[in-house]
Amino acid sequence: MLIERIYDEDLAQASYVIGCQAKGEAIVVDGRRDIAVYQELAAKNGMKIVAVTETHIHADYLSGTRELAAATGAKIYVSGEGGPDWQYQFEGERLYDGDTITLGNINIKAVHTPGHTPEHLSFLVTDGAFSDQPGYLLSGDFVFSGDLGRPDLLDEAAGGIDTRFEGAKQLFASLRDKFLTLPDYVQVHPAHGAGSACGKALGAIPSSTVGYERLYAWWGPYLAADDEQGFIDELLDGQPDAHAYFGRMKRENRVGPAVMGERTPLQELDTADVAKALAEDTLTFIDTRSNDEVHQGTVARSLNVPAGKSVASYGAWVVNPETDKNPLVLLAKDQDQAQDLWDHLVRVGIDNVAGYVTGIEGLPTSTPELIQPEQLDGFDAAMVLDVRNKTEHTAGHIPGSHQLSGGRVMWHLDELPANGTIVTYCQSGVRNSVAASALRRAGYDVVELDGSYAAWAMWKQSQPATAAH
Repeated sequence: MLIERIYDEDLAQASYVIGCQAKGEAIVVDGRRDIAVYQELAAKNGMKIVAVTETHIHADYLSGTRELAAATGAKIYVSGEGGPDWQYQFEGERLYDGDTITLGNINIKAVHTPGHTPEHLSFLVTDGAFSDQPGYLLSGDFVFSGDLGRPDLLDEAAGGIDTRFEGAKQLFASLRDKFLTLPDYVQVHPAHGAGSACGKALGAIPSSTVGYERLYAWWGPYLAADDEQGFIDELLDGQPDAHAYFGRMKRENRVGPAVMGERTPLQELDTADVAKALAEDTLTFIDTRSNDEVHQGTVARSLNVPAGKSVASYGAWVVNPETDKNPLVLLAKDQDQAQDLWDHLVRVGIDNVAGYVTGIEGLPTSTPELIQPEQLDGFDAAMVLDVRNKTEHTAGHIPGSHQLSGGRVMWHLDELPANGTIVTYCQSGVRNSVAASALRRAGYDVVELDGSYAAWAMWKQSQPATAAH
């Protein structure tokens, strides 16, 4: 048996390829939309992808299930659990608790594990060449290394009302009745790692075991004591802000993400043509440089989505394909980087990319306005906006600042003053630059706090203590 984990550091998301080497068949679980990685892995191992499935209707990325099926002819399997409000709306065989998928000697059993979402499935894998007992659990967003899938996302991102309490009860029952009934040796392979917003304390370890989680995960003592209320209270306390784009992911994944098919490689665009389109507001420019470089000068009304490990996340903060209809032009070193950036963007449904340019010369430019920490006290700001998570804000913030995380700002503009200057900050300046660029493009007068909270805190610490009166 082959079991391979494909990890996307951008979204802290893991998908899996399980293959029967004897029969040359493979299944992909929780695949993403840029599918070449799965096709290449299957080809390398002499396998054909014959099935695709997913653990649940995902919130943090757009599923590649339909994309893979269209490209390979693989059969689609999706959950039929969760009741009428949680049914997939595209073709595929429905899986219910106890149903199995067989690939040669490999048996993959669906286990209904609601809590994170009502329809959630985990997959118990048995390698029949070695044993008639399961040895692996693909746990999706149910059990992570050291944590659990949060049950409040349906409230935070999908418009639910107090579904978190029922979800927390379901998680407790799923742990008690499904997970903890498995042998301790069963390996646990989750769909997310550290950095995901799908839990509050995810470990960086890529896998675990039932026994290890039973003994050492924070929730273990609550299950051992059958303390449901204590479990619920701790589970729901201190969850991080959910990105607003999660709601769009839920809707599109339920209906069925658009199938892109084979994408034509991105072409370098003529600077004069780009300048003309920018003047006409028929293109949106994505500056992929660091915030330090952007602060030296950037394309006017551009969005800052820095290249690196968070392109998909930051892209979805500032581009909403449901309302932003302009094609994007990417700033990239070359075609290879442009293609890589595009791959990250399609993972969150940002497909409409016209091409790329390799520099900003000849394009209309502007320089973002900054303010130094020592200038803040005397600055006439309509609002000081903290775009960090609420947990960071609680741990320490600039007095009088308003917290609204970067992943939610553009969906909650009603919380911002219509007039006056907004001073924005995050921890170090990266997230701040992303959010500030989107606010400027939307017409707000924004000044960024240079160095953000870290610089302000250092400056504050250096000031002499005020004498008591």
